[in-house]
Amino acid sequence: MASPRTITIIALSVALGLFFVFMGTIKLTPRLSRDAYNEMKRAYKSYVRALPMLKKMGVSSILLRKSIGALEVTCGIVMTLVPGRPKDVANFLLLLLVLAVLFFHQLVGDPLKRYAHALVFGILLTCRLLIARQPEEQLPEKRILSVNGEEQPLIHEAAPEKGKMKVS
Repeated sequence: MASPRTITIIALSVALGLFFVFMGTIKLTPRLSRDAYNEMKRAYKSYVRALPMLKKMGVSSILLRKSIGALEVTCGIVMTLVPGRPKDVANFLLLLLVLAVLFFHQLVGDPLKRYAHALVFGILLTCRLLIARQPEEQLPEKRILSVNGEEQPLIHEAAPEKGKMKVS
């Protein structure tokens, strides 16, 4: 049976992965929702206007929106389907991306209701990353030594550690 920690990591990975695949797809194509796609186009135009440095670097609102959308879709697929360390890398990249998006929202003065979802999913990404990076708790094995037909714990397990008192 899987541990509660493992189940939590899997559930968060799948839910977050699917969310970012969905949001990234909305940024890339109007097929899912034409209204949401048009809203994304408008929002990214305001982000580039608010940061003239992007314009100087040759980053247009279209390039910014499509880059972020492609990164969200890619990381979302990794979070959903790929096992192991790549999930943590995708999680970290998405967390950086959420922080950038929060910065953009603050820069243009959006109200909280426009970026509340980014805050919530940023917190969920942080929780998933913290849970995944914690070492798995393992129960100590009981090792038994058989002496003259009697089972006894090994000597270093039977004696209390130096400086510690054994309480019964």
